[in-house]
Amino acid sequence: MNDSPAARLQLLFEGHRLTPTQRRIAHSMVRRAADVPFLSSVELAELAGVSQPSVTRFAVALGFDGYPALRRHLREVAPPEAVAQEDTYNEYQQAVQGEIENLRQLAEMLADPSPVERAGRLLAASRPLPVLGLRAASSQARGFAYFAAKVHPDVRLLDEGGSMLADRIDTARRAGASALLCFALPRHPREVVAALEYARGAGLSVVTVADSAFAPVAAHSDLLIPAAVGTGLAFDTACAPMLLGRVLLEAMCDGLPDAQARLEDFDAQAAERGLFVD
Repeated sequence: MNDSPAARLQLLFEGHRLTPTQRRIAHSMVRRAADVPFLSSVELAELAGVSQPSVTRFAVALGFDGYPALRRHLREVAPPEAVAQEDTYNEYQQAVQGEIENLRQLAEMLADPSPVERAGRLLAASRPLPVLGLRAASSQARGFAYFAAKVHPDVRLLDEGGSMLADRIDTARRAGASALLCFALPRHPREVVAALEYARGAGLSVVTVADSAFAPVAAHSDLLIPAAVGTGLAFDTACAPMLLGRVLLEAMCDGLPDAQARLEDFDAQAAERGLFVD
């Protein structure tokens, strides 16, 4: 069972119908799960980019008398030893430790492999398979598409926005695509949200790798699998989303009966052409 601060917050939010503003607060809390029990309502409001009264209403929506009661609850369930240990690391070590915690959360989530297995079947069955990732998520999409093309007969990378994006989604759909894989990382481009809404309207099943179950793309995804990003440095780090992408590749291979034959064929061609030095 996942007993991390982020996992406990996720459980706290489950079963509550939250407004978009409240989902934004929840998303911010999950990203800073270790710090939240020690933030004032004003500090949390600034973190989430909302008003202080919105934080109070959010606490009430979760069943607490107000934000102080919510913060007391979070402090009661926070492991004190984890907080004390943070003080022994410098800022670079803290960033690495944060990513280790993100990977630990991912490992514990994968104890139930059914969402990934379902995603793998959807991706394997889609011919072609469009893979979307813009701005910060473009490298994740490009990495997935690079390896997926070695086992999937038709992978189409969508890593550039603009007016042609909808056209490329339409082209994939007309060619027979049944699903779209999206990597969505903060800061979330408005264009990605619009593209997913368009893709679902066109009849595609959307599988999304996002940094949180409360990410803005959640409402436009048929299957969202979260993998947290690190926020300890000036620019976010995305070790867990990258690894989740490789896990999805493995699950997709399980749904492609000729995947191994394709890999062996690539290896033979690579050797014949002298592509690699090792």
